[in-house]
Amino acid sequence: MHIIENDSTVDTAEPETTIRQQTVEQRIPTIADIWQAYKFLKPNIHHTPLAPSQTFRKMTGADVYLKAEHMQRGGSFKTRGAAFKISRLTPEQLQAGVIAASAGNHAQGVAIAAAQNNTPCTIVMPEVAPLAKVMATQEYGAKVELHGTTYDDAYRYCCELQSKTGATFIHAFDDPDVIAGQGTLGLEMLNDLPDAEAILVPIGGGGLISGIAIAARALKPDITIIGVQAEGAPSCRASLDAGSPKELPAIATIADGIATKRPGELTFSIIQKLVDDVVLVNDEEIIKAVLLLMERNKMVVEGAGAVGLAALLSGTVKLKGKKVLVPLTGGNIDMHLVGRFIEHGMAISGRYFVIHTRLNDRPGELMRLLQIITDMRINVVDVRYQRITSKLPIMQREETITLETRDRRQCEELLQSLRAAGYMVEEAQSFE
Repeated sequence: MHIIENDSTVDTAEPETTIRQQTVEQRIPTIADIWQAYKFLKPNIHHTPLAPSQTFRKMTGADVYLKAEHMQRGGSFKTRGAAFKISRLTPEQLQAGVIAASAGNHAQGVAIAAAQNNTPCTIVMPEVAPLAKVMATQEYGAKVELHGTTYDDAYRYCCELQSKTGATFIHAFDDPDVIAGQGTLGLEMLNDLPDAEAILVPIGGGGLISGIAIAARALKPDITIIGVQAEGAPSCRASLDAGSPKELPAIATIADGIATKRPGELTFSIIQKLVDDVVLVNDEEIIKAVLLLMERNKMVVEGAGAVGLAALLSGTVKLKGKKVLVPLTGGNIDMHLVGRFIEHGMAISGRYFVIHTRLNDRPGELMRLLQIITDMRINVVDVRYQRITSKLPIMQREETITLETRDRRQCEELLQSLRAAGYMVEEAQSFE
């Protein structure tokens, strides 16, 4: 399974320090800034659908409204912030070009906006960025350089390049214009559902939740705003617990779009003031949300874009009876990863089941076992056998059988039926 992972600590390069200090000194955007961004962006981006989900209402007890931002230009909300930021550059800055670091979604947003403004664009992405995001960014006209294994690695190298080329750095999240652009998503959602009572927002560096929080607090001060991070990349949660932005020594998650070691300085200050809570969901919960969106709602959403729903489905956040906005913030998932998600998710839910048994090595033994499986209307996917091992008695063989089952209950019923028929059978186990 594709996991964004890094366990190294690298000294901060001087160009990064310079850019970070410049960002901190910039002011926090206001609701007026977000309205200005909205007026500019309205003719240039999609007003993505907002739809209630009866399926998830039954599962969670909350009135769940899904904001299909994965259908936005570039496949994510990132187009909003990038387009507004680049629209505010001077002719001289546009001529010199723009540069950005991104795990993939910001890359596409910057590339699209750069192409619209006929400005040269360079994007630095982690070497493990999904191929779909790399190819899409190149197709939008950007030059892509791959460096490091996390967003933070790419960010450091991007800062070095920026100091050499003089291109304008377009930060993925820690910039007031980018935050204002992302905040337009909050305006859209509350315009479409003004009586919403809560919003669940994915957090990587914090740009999206910062913009949404500014907009939401201005339009509806009492609304509940909850940020959601991957358990394997809890940089914002750790920073809130510490009282200041902290960089994690290592991160590991399948949600590459929110895999950042450190929140922004500017975004962290906004989150501290305006966000009610930040919670964590694990990769298994994220995969379950992605698969349910695919199966029940016919929506292909990447892991980072589904963490808000994962928080509801897992019970990490309980909002029974509340009207809840859940932005699905990105759909740029690698198709190879989709297949891995499906296989893994079906195994976890009991819809793929692997058993291990021992049979006498003579004609008809396997057929008799398979007949019990067939009578339960279970489909056989694969059968593999082993005759030779020092621990296997002569004239016996071991069978590993992969099955398509209905649910975990049917898996247990099968084991009981096979054991009642005299077979020594266990569920196949992985190494701990």
